[in-house]
Amino acid sequence: MSLPNPAELISQMATRLKAHLEHRGISEPRYIGIRTGGVWVAQALLKELGSEEPLGTLDVSFYRDDFSQNGLHPQVRPSALPFEIEGQHLVLIDDVLMSGRTIRAALNELFDYGRPASVTLVCLLDLDAGELPIRPNVVGATLSLAAHERVKLSGPELALELQDLAL
Repeated sequence: MSLPNPAELISQMATRLKAHLEHRGISEPRYIGIRTGGVWVAQALLKELGSEEPLGTLDVSFYRDDFSQNGLHPQVRPSALPFEIEGQHLVLIDDVLMSGRTIRAALNELFDYGRPASVTLVCLLDLDAGELPIRPNVVGATLSLAAHERVKLSGPELALELQDLAL
């Protein structure tokens, strides 16, 4: 399986996101990337949009429902939101949507900061393996992988790699 080119996906996503925000009448969205891959995607997307808006970052480690099973990731960093959440139109950005659990954790954390007016979900890839009813409003590409396959994003220059867990 060949993976799509992230730069091409970012360009397409920027066009779709502009149209989505215009359709919804949102003129001043606040952008938030989920650490780490979502931050890289958000930075590339903001550059493509020509936006100099501040970028918020979320580290959802403490909000994950598997925290008690997997423990704390050694590189946990605090979230940084340089703007209010209450009443704002947020664009939440992640790299890969798989089960939906990371997005659920991100929403839980955001609501601890306040009640946003809306949340638009943007993902580079949707692996169509959802365990929760969560779907992106804007997606670069949807892939169906075998159970033993995963996609890894490296950055910040955005490169995709297909990993075979069966090996």
